[in-house]
Amino acid sequence: MKRFKVAIFALFSVLFVLNSCDLLEQNDLSEEEIVQGLKTALEIGTDTACTDLNAKNGYYGNLLVKILLPPEADVVFDALNNPKVQALGLDDLLDRKIDSVVLAINRSAEDVADDAKPIFVNSITSMSITDGLNILQGIDTYSIAVDSTTATFDSIAATHYMEYTTRNDLFALYEPKMNEALSKDLGLGFSANDAWATLLYFYNQYLPLFVSGLQPVEEVNLSEYTANKGLDGLFLFVGNQEKAIRKDPYTWASDIIEKVFGYVYEE
Repeated sequence: MKRFKVAIFALFSVLFVLNSCDLLEQNDLSEEEIVQGLKTALEIGTDTACTDLNAKNGYYGNLLVKILLPPEADVVFDALNNPKVQALGLDDLLDRKIDSVVLAINRSAEDVADDAKPIFVNSITSMSITDGLNILQGIDTYSIAVDSTTATFDSIAATHYMEYTTRNDLFALYEPKMNEALSKDLGLGFSANDAWATLLYFYNQYLPLFVSGLQPVEEVNLSEYTANKGLDGLFLFVGNQEKAIRKDPYTWASDIIEKVFGYVYEE
């Protein structure tokens, strides 16, 4: 059965390539133009994503991208419901410290979002896009590479391709900027690192003086965690822009977008 599926997919691939070549000739569209169109779409998405997330509450005010405490800190939330902590009236104080950390790390992500723009654009410019026609038509080439028997439509295929091929490099450039932002007072009277250290001290050292049996928070690399979550938000916004471009490529005042995405546009 597996050999049969592979054979069917291989036949589908051959027919798809032959048909695609005919379609390209009919629409006077070159592979070079497809790549340029995909990169332009990603640049538009990046510019919008960085601008929107750089605004106040860009992260903090959006539940889809809001950065919460790292999973290692889940035990802190358990303490909020601890009867002894509540009886001592320490749950409200703990809750406020949690809120301070969440607000501060999101402000850091918002602060550094604009710094991500040139990093993303440089990555897009230097990115070598293979299977451009597949990506344009919404085929998730990464999934195909993982499982050659599967070909699924993906409305953010270009965004996914970029993330799959560039995320590690983006993170290496983005994380130091996030680390710097976490150390700054961004108008709150304290930095995210300060708020995190205060929470850890209160939970790991102060609370155990009054309440026994609390599981300590394990060590966390806050800048690594926040940078990854920040990138998740950026890619989500870039993907949303790609969806918008695919939905209507004629509203972007871009000839290459109209030509390339208009090629697969259906009203």
